[in-house]
Amino acid sequence: MNIAVSPTAEGASARAQVQWSRRWESELGLTDHAELSEFFRKSYGPTGAFNAQPFQGSRSWAGARPEVRVIGRDARGVAAHVGLLRRFIKVGGVDLLVAELGLYAVRPDLEGLGISHAMRVMYPILQDLGVPFGFGTVRSALEKHMTRLVERQGLATLMHGIRVRSTQPDVYPNLSPTRIEDVVVVVFPVGSSISEWPAGTVIDRNGPEL
Repeated sequence: MNIAVSPTAEGASARAQVQWSRRWESELGLTDHAELSEFFRKSYGPTGAFNAQPFQGSRSWAGARPEVRVIGRDARGVAAHVGLLRRFIKVGGVDLLVAELGLYAVRPDLEGLGISHAMRVMYPILQDLGVPFGFGTVRSALEKHMTRLVERQGLATLMHGIRVRSTQPDVYPNLSPTRIEDVVVVVFPVGSSISEWPAGTVIDRNGPEL
């Protein structure tokens, strides 16, 4: 799950000013993509120049392109974003339909928004799409943050000891076309209970990370 979080993103002062909208990818115009790419560069830039690199020009995605986006806006423009892509992954060899969640970011100057609030906005969309699970991955450095924001609130379950295979978003002559990472898997039960998540220590995305 591509994620950028401001150190002050969990305050309470700005929540009321943010308006949320759902946008299907085909509804976005050139101006939308340009605005979102600038937002991502500013949001991901503080976490490292490499993390902001995919969003050059008017590209508003990093790996896989989302299917639908939830976008929060305030008087200054884009305030927060989370993307969604339905896909089949393999969990221990079992094909499983999920809605992968990623491209999560909050504008660095903004207080009052966190992933828990964004996920509460996204949940009705997951239910409308009829998927059994929402799915994402985060680096281990964000485990405590995600535990506080989604697991303790009952929104998701964090899973450890799982390796995730993904394809590279582009083909490079000096790199393998796939990569395997030890990450924290985040599962959001939607149409099924967490007990129905297949057992397995390897997940294959069959595509690039969202």
